[in-house]
Amino acid sequence: MWLAHGVGGRQDLPIPFGLALTGALVALVVSFVALGALWREPRLGTGTEPPRPLPAPVQRVASARAWPWLCRLVGLVVAAYVGLGFAGPDTADNPTAGVVYVLFWVGLLPLSLLFGPVWRALNPLRTLHLLACLALRRDPSRGLRDLPSGLGYWPAAGGLFAFVWLELVAPHRVSLPVIGGWLGGYAVAMLAGAVVYGSRWFDRGDAFEVYSAVVGRLAVLARRRDGTLVRRHPLDGIAGLRPAPGLVAFVVVLLGSTMYDSLSNAPIWVRVLQSGAAPAPLLGTIGLALVCALVLAAYLGATGLAGRFGGRPVRECAGELAHSIVPIAVGYLVAHYFTLFVLEGQRTLALLADPLGTGADWLGTGSWTVRALGTSPAGTALLQVTVIVLGHVFGTVLAHDRALRLFDRRTAVVGQLPLLALMVVYTTAGLLLLFAA
Repeated sequence: MWLAHGVGGRQDLPIPFGLALTGALVALVVSFVALGALWREPRLGTGTEPPRPLPAPVQRVASARAWPWLCRLVGLVVAAYVGLGFAGPDTADNPTAGVVYVLFWVGLLPLSLLFGPVWRALNPLRTLHLLACLALRRDPSRGLRDLPSGLGYWPAAGGLFAFVWLELVAPHRVSLPVIGGWLGGYAVAMLAGAVVYGSRWFDRGDAFEVYSAVVGRLAVLARRRDGTLVRRHPLDGIAGLRPAPGLVAFVVVLLGSTMYDSLSNAPIWVRVLQSGAAPAPLLGTIGLALVCALVLAAYLGATGLAGRFGGRPVRECAGELAHSIVPIAVGYLVAHYFTLFVLEGQRTLALLADPLGTGADWLGTGSWTVRALGTSPAGTALLQVTVIVLGHVFGTVLAHDRALRLFDRRTAVVGQLPLLALMVVYTTAGLLLLFAA
């Protein structure tokens, strides 16, 4: 079943672990030295080089007024169709678990990397709230009270932790009652938040909208405030992610949960769960929280030292540098879920043709068979190492550019030594977990 998230491991990698780790660390150190010598002024997100607009014909199509409502309609129709699966038999051939955990959760990553914050346009809960407000002739952006400025991303961080707990820890997490209960509770919480705070609640409170928006800042395509569709450098987009309450917690949960997912497949952790020392859900919850706490502690320690070197408050540095964790988390997500998405995604699309389990083939995909599509163990393992290393290199670039804004140049270079150490720790941990799986 799809819970075995990857293929490829230590025995499949074309290079030994020591050589892979050495190459990764050399890449980080060389990047750090090159940045210190050549990158002397902040360049990312400065706005000095406006993104290039796409050709006029593309602009006219992209700016059509029908697009927002078409996206909302697609979101509602797909959600309704997927909901049919809850009326089907609760068996391994029911597509609901695959849709939620593979096509939606994993598929949202490449969609957002390509097109930006797509879930904001597709979110059926946002659409239901909008339709209710239109029916009641109310402004959807206004709720019963203003959204507190200190709330920030904290609700989204909590929602993300709740979802990864469901995906990785919850007992019977592929059963329809568990998935349906979680989704129902989440929908009630999001709609209640929208009633109280207006549609702006989704921007900060919906874990999936925040996830899509944060990852979508790495997209090459973006819209300016005037609606013009433009091309931009991906690092320019993520450099524009500004500090806010709860942002550090959100990116830490995103990174830490993926690390825990890799750890959960390691033989040593499997033996812990099977030891019977405590119920598996309790051990899993402790393990998930502990890994996230360790990721947070390493991050706060590194940014705290950087702040002391540069004479900046620890909390300020942690918030200012949170965006540098995003490409690292994306690298881990791609490395960990690539084969799951390619292989189990095909199987889920085939099962979606018959959500009620009646033998129908409504989508014409029922006869599809799962194909490897280039996911050989050696090729996949090499991809995993590559994206993990690239994620850390991009994180180093982002941290260096932001440090040049926070500190004077000399202090910026010295202050980044703790951040370099952090990248080394994260890279080593990531490769260890990859090889241990």
